[in-house]
Amino acid sequence: MTDFDWQVLIETWWPPLVGLLGVVAALLSTVHVSLTKRNVQARAGWVALVWLVPVIGAALYLLLGINRIRRRAVAMHRRVALPVSSAVVPVSGGELPESVRAINRVVNQVTRRPLLAGNEVRILDDGRVACDAMVAAIEGARRSVSLCTYIFDNDHVGQRVVAALVAAHQRGVDVRVLVDAVGLRYSWFNPVDRQLAAAGVRIARFLPPRFLPWHLPYANLRNHRKILVVDGETGYTGGMNIRAGYLLPPHHPDAIIDLHFELRGPVVAQLQRSFQEDWLFVSGEVLAGETWFPPLPPAGDVLARGISDGPDEDADKLFWTYMAGIQGAQHSLWILTPYFLPEPELVAALCGAAMRGVQVNIVLPEHSNLPPVDWASTSTVEELLARGCRVWLTPAPFDHGKLFLVDDAWSLLGSGNWDPRSLKLNFEFAVECYDPVLGRRLRYVVEERLQRARELSLTELRQRPFLVRLRDGLAGLFTPYL
Repeated sequence: MTDFDWQVLIETWWPPLVGLLGVVAALLSTVHVSLTKRNVQARAGWVALVWLVPVIGAALYLLLGINRIRRRAVAMHRRVALPVSSAVVPVSGGELPESVRAINRVVNQVTRRPLLAGNEVRILDDGRVACDAMVAAIEGARRSVSLCTYIFDNDHVGQRVVAALVAAHQRGVDVRVLVDAVGLRYSWFNPVDRQLAAAGVRIARFLPPRFLPWHLPYANLRNHRKILVVDGETGYTGGMNIRAGYLLPPHHPDAIIDLHFELRGPVVAQLQRSFQEDWLFVSGEVLAGETWFPPLPPAGDVLARGISDGPDEDADKLFWTYMAGIQGAQHSLWILTPYFLPEPELVAALCGAAMRGVQVNIVLPEHSNLPPVDWASTSTVEELLARGCRVWLTPAPFDHGKLFLVDDAWSLLGSGNWDPRSLKLNFEFAVECYDPVLGRRLRYVVEERLQRARELSLTELRQRPFLVRLRDGLAGLFTPYL
């Protein structure tokens, strides 16, 4: 009889209780979305999801939509004053050409980091060359190695880097390795963090997901930065992860091409600073002193500045840097990116640049490794083509390179893509450079890619079959989450 009574009670009250729970969860989620989300598309998308998919929508927002990092990061930085090298000397920017002086003013206000003279930038436009250079730098380390990466695969390239890191640790070098917890699990078996920890290397995982599967390319709040600093003197950054795909022959289906950079000079301290802050966030350890921040004499003629961006106190720095570059362009603008889902404000700025006579060129892969992103980008591309921008598609191998070049005089190098994930949800690092010599070299890198690319026309885009256009339009609805 008791069992029957419980059954009747559950059957009677379970549906209204679930309904009430769904309404309460949707209301609370709506309040939180309204107070915290600045992007109108994201705000509307989350509100629609929590009401149209009761309970499940609110659960997804709890897991994926709430930024739990900003408050923690701000509190930590207030509590711990991070020391930096006293050897870096900022420049005023007054000696810059007038064409890029406005860009400097904007980025200076956005980042609150100084523009530094005396830097050298070496372009590593080949996966094997970049891998060899970074491994050689680690093998030659005397005092310290700090490595931050998104993907660190357990393949022959990953094992080569592991061996160099372990050997450096064993000869007394201070080694710190920070790997994103989701990116680490691109290798399903025996991930490298266990191997490094077993050898005594200090390694930390960035924000291990508690409720999500290990391999989830759309997970939010990931550390997408690629930074290697050796002895505090030589830095590497760009788009390359640590995996074998960058060394495969071009005809291989898993082959990837990318852009990476070797830096020397005072700007390396800003790469180290970004790593220093991330390492403090995950481990609580402060990296200080000349082991990590030695004096850095001039090494070249490039004026440069590091830009940290992420969903914490560094929010929107990359967005405003993109905007400054677009609005500052007078003659030409080149964008090289694997994923292209820019925010409406950036799209409007690109259209405006094209209409005032700037040559706007966007170089994208014909097919990226994330087809839904390709589908969703077509409406944006169509709008840009209609306003006079030019779009180029590169065939396989997949081009993962990132570059933003303005008037062959200002360039932005680093890990950030032109999509909501890089602009709002991930932690990125970039370096802006003011130098026409470097700009011409980078223009040559882009033109090499154009030799095998084809130009996309507005007619071709509008003549897609109906079902393809429908698929692309539906994918575009999910832009804030891609």
